[in-house]
Amino acid sequence: MLVNTHKLIFGLIVLFGWNVARAQEVWTLKQCIDTAQVHNKTLRINRNNISISEQRKKEAQANLIPKVTANTDYKYFMELPTQLMPMNALNPQAPEGQFRDLQFGVPHNINANVQLAMPLYNPQIYGAIQSTQIAKELTELHFQKSAEQVLFDITTLYYNAQIILHHLAFLDSNIANTGKLLKNMELLKDQLLAKGSDVSKVKLQAEQLNTQRQNVNYKLIQVLNALKLNMGISFEQNISVVSEIQQKVSLESNTRNILDLKIIQKQNQLLHSDLKTLNQSRFLPSLNLIASYGTTGFGYDKTPNDFLKFYPIGFAGLQLTYPLFNGTVTQRKINQKKLEISNNELQAQLIGDKNKMETENALRQRTIAQQTVINTENQITLAQSIYEQTILQQKQGTAILTDVLLADNALREAQQNYLSAVIDYLKADLELKKLAGTIKN
Repeated sequence: MLVNTHKLIFGLIVLFGWNVARAQEVWTLKQCIDTAQVHNKTLRINRNNISISEQRKKEAQANLIPKVTANTDYKYFMELPTQLMPMNALNPQAPEGQFRDLQFGVPHNINANVQLAMPLYNPQIYGAIQSTQIAKELTELHFQKSAEQVLFDITTLYYNAQIILHHLAFLDSNIANTGKLLKNMELLKDQLLAKGSDVSKVKLQAEQLNTQRQNVNYKLIQVLNALKLNMGISFEQNISVVSEIQQKVSLESNTRNILDLKIIQKQNQLLHSDLKTLNQSRFLPSLNLIASYGTTGFGYDKTPNDFLKFYPIGFAGLQLTYPLFNGTVTQRKINQKKLEISNNELQAQLIGDKNKMETENALRQRTIAQQTVINTENQITLAQSIYEQTILQQKQGTAILTDVLLADNALREAQQNYLSAVIDYLKADLELKKLAGTIKN
């Protein structure tokens, strides 16, 4: 477990002279995550993608519903169709093999009908239904992946903001110490016990600390704006974060539960479903129920024999389609799917190996960082004690300004090392949670 931050830091944070902090609302990490679950635009896009995949599944299922179409057409023949009729059909005495050209029909033709088509069995339709179901599950996994990434980003930004707050607290402590030192040096100068250059050195250090604080404060604003962006809230809203860092040790789980591996496995199912559909479409026929009912009209517009007559027409039947040869197109698609499945299986192995390596590295880094946090916290206490003793010795005349500045630099270096160790710990612990698939907890 992360060692508690030095008590001095917390006292300074409580008295933090950050003017706008009073007007800001302090958000917990859980509040930031809960807000992002609702307002983050990336998550909203992925929710829409889930709805799209659901509609695609229903679209595939809708292919099993009968399709009804209404058709009509009108044709005017400027030249009627010509047929050849054997001459012995009307005159048995006529020699065989002789024909007479005749024009049949009337110039005006009208057709209108309603057609019904219903698939009774179609391997491509059933394969598409299965594939869209798997694709929907894959989209849901991608949503979980994006939600995990948003949670990771928000947590990282939140930790960064907390670290910056601690950095500002350290700077405020150093600025206060430098202010006291400056007063002492000015008093000693008035008593002719210190040189003007000594006062100038302390003033320079005070100005450098104030400049550094301004830069760090600007960095905090940038991090908070990035946090607002990921949360999906307005940039005008003033927020702050809880200053105290509380971190529990991660509980590692089976690495096979990580979302990356689940996504690869679901993609593998989708590829096998597509391959199955292709194989079935090669050897299995399609059977459809078809029916039609309508009317056919014939019209003649030459007086006195003009007329327009309609005759009903209707039929129902079955249509069987069996693929014989399509130019090896399907076989080429099958070969492609087999190669894609091979790549998918290799990628699954690669992800497993990479996750194992990164987990071991993160565990080692977190252990080292945890011990470093303890060591640097003790170093801060020791450096603070040395600084206070050096200030006292300087007042007593047994230490010079250089000793004070060296002690001050040592204190600031210990503070920076502590913050770096905390950052390394939090980064390693968060990465470990992400690798183990427990970050959402």
